Amino acid sequence: MEDLYKQLNEATEFIRSKYAGKPDLGIVLGSGLGSVVESMQVEVVIDYKDIPHFPVSTVQGHAGKLWLGRWNGKNVVAMLGRFHYYEGYSLGQVTFPIRVMRQLGATTLVITNASGGLNPAIKIGELMVVTDHINLNSDNPLRGANFDAHGPRFPDQHAIYDPLLIEHALAVARKHEIICHKGVYVGVTGPNFETPAEYRYMRIIGGDAVGMSTVPEVIVANHMGMRIFCISVICDEGNPVAPVSVTHEEVMKAAKNAEPKVALILKELVGSL
Repeated sequence: MEDLYKQLNEATEFIRSKYAGKPDLGIVLGSGLGSVVESMQVEVVIDYKDIPHFPVSTVQGHAGKLWLGRWNGKNVVAMLGRFHYYEGYSLGQVTFPIRVMRQLGATTLVITNASGGLNPAIKIGELMVVTDHINLNSDNPLRGANFDAHGPRFPDQHAIYDPLLIEHALAVARKHEIICHKGVYVGVTGPNFETPAEYRYMRIIGGDAVGMSTVPEVIVANHMGMRIFCISVICDEGNPVAPVSVTHEEVMKAAKNAEPKVALILKELVGSL
């Protein structure tokens, strides 16, 4: 824990040396969704590789930059690209930026991701606000000695995703006639896409969408007492009725097409905080 504390302080102080503001919230942008915050008034841009102890994004569609500035009246720190367990990082490294965001002062976390559909009622290109998740990752970011300065040893997870933020986002979607569902996100390690049998299994256990990110970040944010909102872009359909093959390029294309809708919802949501 002493090493983690030291690393967090070094990363936080480096960012503070570049940016004097205190973020109201942090935003994590998933595959193909880097342009969601293009209307943000950017004051500082920092490459991940320059931040002490930060991992570096290695996946197409993840720019690997930290944006700091103003968006719809709020101070924002935005990650253009995230890190994944399948890249070879530990879950401690994957979630390190979330701890840094909290240490910078952010009390709310907004997460986006590109995911696969499990619910036949949710189609490619549609959005889903996450109301709960199922963790099928093979590790847990809170494993090991507890960081008492951030949260309890055994954090409760009955209401991880903020209901007020969920309802506001759905209201914004209705106002702009954007199809936006509610559902349960299943988190897996990746990097392979799922088999038809795995898709069926995840649907049977209650999943509406599946992806290779988000859950570790959310577990850590919840541990630190942050308000959490997550929205998924459904980029392929793996439901048990008609499972089809999928490529990363297809996922990126679907996410890119949905960017304007995600941006509209998040901009109004941020303004309401």
